[in-house]
Amino acid sequence: MQYYFHSDPGHAWLAVKREELVRLGIINEISSYSYQKGDTVYLEEDRDAGLFIEAKKAKGEEVKFKETYKYNTSIRNYLRF
Repeated sequence: MQYYFHSDPGHAWLAVKREELVRLGIINEISSYSYQKGDTVYLEEDRDAGLFIEAKKAKGEEVKFKETYKYNTSIRNYLRF
């Protein structure tokens, strides 16, 4: 599965479906520095995205992502996790 790593001039977030965080057993470890909209959680790059990637690797699952950049991303306006 391919994930999208969204970035702006100051930060980046990995977009992941909430159900996947539940399946990996890390939903309660995600910080309030991540954002959410609908069933998608935008994991902040410094800790939460790494936690997700490590959990996937521990299960033998590959993580591929595509990077996107926007000068003014709307992610910062979403609800905090």
